[in-house]
Amino acid sequence: MKITTRFAAALAAFLVIGSAHAQHLPKAQHELLATPATVAWGYYDAAAPAVLRIKSGETVQVHTLITSSPSRLEGAGVPAAQVEQSLRDITNKVTNKGPGGHILTGPIYVEGAEPGDVLEVRIKAIELAIPYAYNAFGPKSGFIPEDFGYAKMRIIPLDAKRMVANFAPNIEVPLRPFFGSMGVAPPTTMGRVNSAPPGIFGGNLDNKDLVVGTTLYLPVHAPGALFFVGDGHAGQGNGEVDITALETSLVGNLEFIVHKDMHLEMPRAETPTQYISMGLNEDITLASKQALREMIDFLMKNKGLSKDDAYMLCSVAGDLNLTQVVDGTRGAHMLLPKGIFKKQKAK
Repeated sequence: MKITTRFAAALAAFLVIGSAHAQHLPKAQHELLATPATVAWGYYDAAAPAVLRIKSGETVQVHTLITSSPSRLEGAGVPAAQVEQSLRDITNKVTNKGPGGHILTGPIYVEGAEPGDVLEVRIKAIELAIPYAYNAFGPKSGFIPEDFGYAKMRIIPLDAKRMVANFAPNIEVPLRPFFGSMGVAPPTTMGRVNSAPPGIFGGNLDNKDLVVGTTLYLPVHAPGALFFVGDGHAGQGNGEVDITALETSLVGNLEFIVHKDMHLEMPRAETPTQYISMGLNEDITLASKQALREMIDFLMKNKGLSKDDAYMLCSVAGDLNLTQVVDGTRGAHMLLPKGIFKKQKAK
């Protein structure tokens, strides 16, 4: 089947399902479109002017764009009519770029957030914005570039009704949409930071567990926090080994809450069923050790465990995973099930 035929079928199904899904998105107090005036191309920066101001406790329906260009997408087989006009506008009009390549929507200024606070980001909903994704690698990217000294890009139709990616005949990949990059402004002393490597500010975490229902906690480093989001993924494997996932455009509903009584050195998260600690370092071993130490710290401070017992619990109940191994700064995370903690009976 020709790629244009597959796209026509995918688009027809997507338009029907997409319009129905749009009606089911939770209502937000604000909407933030991706336009030349509301994106930061390739960087996190405390000096970036806010494109939206909100109050703690408010929600934003935020639109994000695929990390690619119209010419690359069309060259790989995407019909011109399916390339978003917003992507064309941003590609043509945004000149303040780099050093990274992600198109991030934001920053969002959250009133009351100050350095030393924590910004809680509740992921209320995520919807697919287009009926396709891509996966690609280059001659100098990925985890084993020595084995792949060339570039390749594959366009992958997305089935929004069945929530699968049609990777190839007889191969369907379940979709679990999430934003690969969610972060706040780094400390002002860091200046403009490349959007590719994650850091203490969050950023390009590429953590596939940050799906709907998950809450991300980010240490604040600048007034207003200045939250950026993008790098939409329809799905990804742990490691993201060739440097891309199912790259696509997403629309998300995010709720923001400022915490004055919570202090973190590193991003953390939790799903309805698990606690998540994170570690980041150019050395994946050191990143893994940091994720473990962060979970031990969490258990000591939040569950009242001794250091020894926390270490032991991580070994018998925690899952230490590679988040990604391709963004310069590697990522690891530990998952600990909430179900192992019995609820205290009321006296």
